[in-house]
Amino acid sequence: MKKFKLFTILIALTVVLAGCGSAEGIYSDKGQVFRKVLSQDITSLDSALATDTVSFDMYNQIYEGLYTLDKDDKAQPGVAKAMPKESNGGKTLTIELRKDAKWSNGDPVTAHDFEFAWKRVVNPETASEYAYIMYDLKNAEDINMGKKDVDELGVKAVDDHTLKVELNKPIPYINEMFAFGTFMPQNEKVVKKHGQQYGTTADKTVFNGPFKIEQWRVEDKIQLVKNEDYWDKEAVHLDRVNYKVLKDQQAGASLYDTGSVDDTVITADQVDKYEDNAGLKKRLLASTFYIKLNQKTVPAFKNKDMRLAISQAINKEGYVNAVKNDGSEATDGFTSKLTAETPDGKDFAETIDSPLSYNPEAAKEHYEKAKKDLGIKDLTFTMNTEDTPSSKISAEYIKAQVEKTLPGVTMKIKQLPFKQRLNQESSETHEASLSGWGPDYPDPLTFLSIMTTGAAQNNTGWGSKEYDQLIEDANGKLLKKPEERNAAMKKAEEMMLEDAPVAPIYQKGEAHLTNPQVKGLIYHQIGGDTSLKNVRIDKSIDRETGEKKE
Repeated sequence: MKKFKLFTILIALTVVLAGCGSAEGIYSDKGQVFRKVLSQDITSLDSALATDTVSFDMYNQIYEGLYTLDKDDKAQPGVAKAMPKESNGGKTLTIELRKDAKWSNGDPVTAHDFEFAWKRVVNPETASEYAYIMYDLKNAEDINMGKKDVDELGVKAVDDHTLKVELNKPIPYINEMFAFGTFMPQNEKVVKKHGQQYGTTADKTVFNGPFKIEQWRVEDKIQLVKNEDYWDKEAVHLDRVNYKVLKDQQAGASLYDTGSVDDTVITADQVDKYEDNAGLKKRLLASTFYIKLNQKTVPAFKNKDMRLAISQAINKEGYVNAVKNDGSEATDGFTSKLTAETPDGKDFAETIDSPLSYNPEAAKEHYEKAKKDLGIKDLTFTMNTEDTPSSKISAEYIKAQVEKTLPGVTMKIKQLPFKQRLNQESSETHEASLSGWGPDYPDPLTFLSIMTTGAAQNNTGWGSKEYDQLIEDANGKLLKKPEERNAAMKKAEEMMLEDAPVAPIYQKGEAHLTNPQVKGLIYHQIGGDTSLKNVRIDKSIDRETGEKKE
């Protein structure tokens, strides 16, 4: 059996290595090149349409907004020359743009590109799921709801290099928001030229970041090259960035072992094997994963006791230890740790009291009560997850836990490509879905706002007027009252968890194998995952030991 498995791995490796004979193949290490395995593909190059972390990570490399995030996730000037000049009590921002920023087709990047892009996001015809992130801009929500004309949005290009932004109220984290993918500029000429096809291929897109896409083969590979039109190209050391899309993470580790890639995520059962490897790194991400229980397609999920039963039936510590083994942590909350601090300096997530901890006895009691109230003897539902080997293992663990703790419940598993899972959530045709969320800006509202009634990312059919009001207050009248604001957000999260429209499972960790020669790689907790602008490959370092070569 072991020989057969080894033979299978060798065959798989032969297939993925095919074509690397060429000096500039995707696995070639000639020159300054960073080679990374992706477990899933990006969904779009159109920054108005993307909703997934993989795409937002790519945007950090190929686009640049007014600001970028440094290693501490603080905003630094990007296309903007400096921080905004505030007036009108912090509600009006005037931002001067650098004059040497260019698109990869040679066009200058101007204030008009930001005005055009932001208006396109909030325009209801675009159907951007992330339009809500701009609701702090004057009139944005009314425009997105079709109540006002798009030209009334609070953004205006005063001239080519001056952007004026009108906010509904002063936002303490606004500069960090401006670094997020949805706020990236777009070249109006190129967008209008390609219409619905814009962003679907590399040649129907232009780029203004440190890199540009040379080739994108869907579900296969993405190859970036240094953008010679980038204003700060002297700071960019890499000639190329090569991404290989591989859903089988074991194949990724095999590629790392042969020196064919510089970074890959590995699975739980691989971690022990690499415990002494100089490239092994574990990190905790500010992303929580949970089951969305859709009340619209499963009537039993309208029953609070049924939702509580499912949430309390899963041994999360067992899950992160046995299934993940990558630095992930069990969670009973919604907002992740590492997202935001309270006014007295505590991690907001660690102040939340949740009833959704693993409690099989309580789960059984809630289940019996739910069955009695609903007049049912059993329950069958389907949970969606991704079509990767690790996702299947995760889903099977959750299925076993729920079915063992709650006799009579049958949880079916449906594996789907990443885009299809997202599409089913967006159209709310799923029954349950193992989903996740990471912060777009450093504030609890980046999580809490997505559970407001009818929010594009809610996808559960749950809503609460009191919850909605608390979120509205936290994003409005309490903005300059930090203690009261924090209390409102804490109350909102605890109220939502009491109702259990989602079943929290874990906060994501990642075990990586990263070539010790890779220097200058920045990981972020908000927005896109990484910044590669300052990455360089130090070939004086021994890849195996992580030490200087003799």
